[in-house]
Amino acid sequence: MEITAQVIKKNGKNEFVVLPYEEFQKIQEELVSYEDLRCLREAKMVEKDAPIIGIAQLKK
Repeated sequence: MEITAQVIKKNGKNEFVVLPYEEFQKIQEELVSYEDLRCLREAKMVEKDAPIIGIAQLKK
């Protein structure tokens, strides 16, 4: 993803960034996807030692 950002300086230092709205939306979507992936990975680590039930046993 290419980002077209405009940096606004205050007292010679970078202070704000202005993005086209569509790029802002894409960044938000990517952040949500990343957060979902992070939560999934965390849940898998927590449950890594949980007992496993096979499909045949589950059907019973």
